[in-house]
Amino acid sequence: MTLVLPSELVVDRFLPTVRAMLATRLADHGLTQKEIAAELGVTQAAVSKYVGGEGGGDDRFRDDPETVATVDRIADGLASDEMDGYDALAELLALIRSLEDRGPICELHEEAMPELRGLGCDLCVRGLDPDVRAERDVLSNVRTAARTLASIPGMADSIPNVGTNVGMSLPDPSDETDVAAIPGRIYAMGGRIEIPANPEFGASKHVATAVLAANEVDSSIRGATNVATDDDLLAAATELGIDPLEFDADYEDRGEHLSRRFEERGSVPRVVYHRGAFGIEPATYVFGTTATDAAELVAQLLADGSS
Repeated sequence: MTLVLPSELVVDRFLPTVRAMLATRLADHGLTQKEIAAELGVTQAAVSKYVGGEGGGDDRFRDDPETVATVDRIADGLASDEMDGYDALAELLALIRSLEDRGPICELHEEAMPELRGLGCDLCVRGLDPDVRAERDVLSNVRTAARTLASIPGMADSIPNVGTNVGMSLPDPSDETDVAAIPGRIYAMGGRIEIPANPEFGASKHVATAVLAANEVDSSIRGATNVATDDDLLAAATELGIDPLEFDADYEDRGEHLSRRFEERGSVPRVVYHRGAFGIEPATYVFGTTATDAAELVAQLLADGSS
């Protein structure tokens, strides 16, 4: 028997291929070989080989749509400074896990260890704790949602003075520690959107309260973000067939108040808002099945409202 670890195949076959693909994509974005070497953590000589088509690798990864899409996403993110090394690593690790689950890595593993053929082997993925996977998926979704908000034209004008946030809960959340959001909130500074940190669970009481209230009435609603109340945005929501729900800004228990308003409506509308009160800025909450779903609706509402 030949004992081969999947990680050996990742190092020997996957990594050289992806590095070569990334080097080529980054070169297409106009980065110098020195800059590419710094991004990939390799020598400039290695980059020269990659760009020249001499980096080796495996065509199964080059031709794999998921690998191509991930490489393109990372290259675009690194070239535009919208993605850092942490984000790129997270993308690659997620890709590896996917490719190990009956993908090219699994195929290579069966070739290296014929004993695995026909067994439906899932050793690479079987041991993953489902709770850990759920948390990772939520954090990834919130991270994507925050980037989506930051990329919306004119979004800076829709962020309240106290900042905004975007969050998403785990399935069947019980309290705010089951809701992930951006620590310290998202702010507009000089017309730019500043995301101060990566998402964490329990990072935002306000967004968590809204998500929990909505989820209590409709378990499919797990994401939300807040923006400044704007009549054009509310009108755009109405045009999309959404009936915005107004609620009272001056309340003692916001979660209980929202839950009661949702129950009175008989559903959770995608858009709810208040007009503010003494010391309270007018705010609008946009809900979605996920944080990214909510952020994408904000993008659509702002685009429609400005047209």
